[in-house]
Amino acid sequence: MRIIGLAGWSGSGKTTLLARVIPALVQRGRTVSTVKHAHHGFDVDIPGKDSHTHRSAGASEVFVSSSRRWAHIHELRGEEEPELKEILARLKPVDLVIVEGFKRHHHPKLEVYRAAVGKPLLHPEDDWIVAVASDAAVPEARVPVLLLDDIEKIADVLLIESIPIDRLDERTEKV
Repeated sequence: MRIIGLAGWSGSGKTTLLARVIPALVQRGRTVSTVKHAHHGFDVDIPGKDSHTHRSAGASEVFVSSSRRWAHIHELRGEEEPELKEILARLKPVDLVIVEGFKRHHHPKLEVYRAAVGKPLLHPEDDWIVAVASDAAVPEARVPVLLLDDIEKIADVLLIESIPIDRLDERTEKV
């Protein structure tokens, strides 16, 4: 399994880019999984459903399964958030794992940048950023710049710049 990330400020278009580049990678015969980091609480369960009731009652883990999909919900209940390597170890092997978020972790990343968001570029402070994908030219960029609409070139960069997960730096830090 290989890993690469997408980094960028909220509103830059990371999820939109993923929704466009994943089909291009799959069309090339690659299997793809994603890991999404949330900076806030989130819920994947629906109040009123049995699984939500189990969890609300205090279950540490709830596993929901059907003929179409399964979900495993683990409540941290004060435990530390798992490290990225621990999350990756739980994934079924695929060709490429794309991480959205975890922008301070030490793994190759493609920066998604839109000047309209009003935030600074990340790559000058992060040596792990290998390229920038933007909706316009970024003359101050110190790494290659790709247009957000050039999905095939972005897919190329994700494949070329990804690294095997066993090469992840042990000194990652959470954000």
